[in-house]
Amino acid sequence: MLILGAAALVAGFVVGQRELVVLGVLATALPPLAALSLLGAAGRVVHSRGVTPSRVRAGHDARIMVRIGNSSHTWPVTAVSVSDTLPTPLGHEPRYSIGFLGPRAVRDLAYLVRPAVRGDYPLGPLWVAVTDPLGLVRVEQRPGSPEHLLVTPATVPLDAVGTSDGSQGDDSPRRSLSGAGEQDPVPREYRHGDELRRVHWRSTARRGELMVRRDEQHRREYGTVLLDARRAAHAGDGPGDSLETAVGAAASVALHLLDRGHEVRLHTDRGRMPAPAPAAVLDGLAVLEASGSTAPPAVSAAGSSLTVAVLGALTAEEAAALAASGGGHRVAVLCARAAWPSERARTGAGEMLASAGWRVVHLSTLSELPPLWRDAAPLGKVPR
Repeated sequence: MLILGAAALVAGFVVGQRELVVLGVLATALPPLAALSLLGAAGRVVHSRGVTPSRVRAGHDARIMVRIGNSSHTWPVTAVSVSDTLPTPLGHEPRYSIGFLGPRAVRDLAYLVRPAVRGDYPLGPLWVAVTDPLGLVRVEQRPGSPEHLLVTPATVPLDAVGTSDGSQGDDSPRRSLSGAGEQDPVPREYRHGDELRRVHWRSTARRGELMVRRDEQHRREYGTVLLDARRAAHAGDGPGDSLETAVGAAASVALHLLDRGHEVRLHTDRGRMPAPAPAAVLDGLAVLEASGSTAPPAVSAAGSSLTVAVLGALTAEEAAALAASGGGHRVAVLCARAAWPSERARTGAGEMLASAGWRVVHLSTLSELPPLWRDAAPLGKVPR
């Protein structure tokens, strides 16, 4: 418009046409007037954002709600358009043309995202553009700061481990330290205040004095989960990355054990991760990044009732070192799509672990884990 106005002014003076001069003045004046009309307009546009839920599992939808408003009690804002800033894994950036916003007017926007891969994703900042009514001048700004969406690993439910009749059996998370069962408890002398229903009559008759059953002392069982998060041990990209499969498998096992009342000790090649509750496990694994470590996790798990190692590609030396570690019942989950040099290398590593007493399963996708988990526990239970 400025170039057109300048050309009209020059042409009007050259040929002596007053009308061209007037047109040139008008065309030249319009852009500054349009810019003046937008003075402070972008600053009057305010917004708020909500994410429901604020943490979601990979492969599930999250709803993003954005409220756009005009903070002025007097001045309207013309021709407003907005676009939200999203990282590439969440898809295309949504764009909306809101149009005219009167004083104190509000517009609500909403869209869905479905992240396929775990992580901590920033949402925003919002891109706001305000245009004058003639479309000559546009003012852009990015107000506010990003919100965050935490995407936890995808998991699968695992069958409860117990006896065939559905009882907990040997997988009970507590064991007695008294060394005696209910049929032959270790009694003690009767003390004032003890309940009579705890009297052990067989011991009373044998000892000639009143004896009661001793209180059982319990301690919690714990399981150890080892997660191989070395970048060099895994292959693939996106949801098909073998590291994502390994993280999902480790999370599924950890949640299963916590649900059964076990204490979980979760280790990666970087050390131990806190795992006091399911939410802590999922949140920690959501932001776990591949490491540059050259050695898989190796933890002495003496006293553990169950050791589960979720592994990427191993060398023969690494498999031999891991075979000697662990405690209790030991299960090795080998990711079939990891960076194995050959099929023979994966088979050889599995055979080496199996010869050391590990139950070995080969996992291609996370959905295969439930039946493999059932097979990894002999007779449908985790032995102590």
